[in-house]
Amino acid sequence: MVRVVVLRWGHRIPRDRRVTTHVALTARAFGAEGMILADVHDRTVEESVRRVVELWGGPFSFEAGTPWRKAVEEWRRKGGIVVHLTAYGQPLTRSLANHIKGLGKPILVLVGSQKVPGEFFSEKVSDFNVAVGSQPHSEVSSLAIFLDRILGEKWLEKEFENAKLKIVPQERGKKVLRVQG
Repeated sequence: MVRVVVLRWGHRIPRDRRVTTHVALTARAFGAEGMILADVHDRTVEESVRRVVELWGGPFSFEAGTPWRKAVEEWRRKGGIVVHLTAYGQPLTRSLANHIKGLGKPILVLVGSQKVPGEFFSEKVSDFNVAVGSQPHSEVSSLAIFLDRILGEKWLEKEFENAKLKIVPQERGKKVLRVQG
């Protein structure tokens, strides 16, 4: 399976806490191995993600404060590719998703929260600028669709290690099992 890490850029404290937390939760649930909250530390988001991983399992790494340029340069130096999710990129067709997957390289997904620097669109930063629809919508939905296209439906079968809680899928009602003491 392709390794994927999400880099969240442009997080504004306290304005973006909820959406940034949802980006992390979506990344985790849909199969990314971790998230980098670039350039800032937000203890509220860090604690929320930590609690989810503690209760619902992992692994899922969370790193905060790393400058985005450093994260991108290090990722590329280690042989990974960078995919920038933007409404202005190439449409995320099945063939583009298959091409990206077919490269067999670890993927760093750039997800913004506000207007990103123009540099994000350059070859120096992004190997691909990808659009999940060309209309305004949530970065959370873009990330979910991108991860589903890249990682396939493996997220449906993923077992999270050391989970204390687990949802039991059913047609009606809610059922949560406590799997560890």
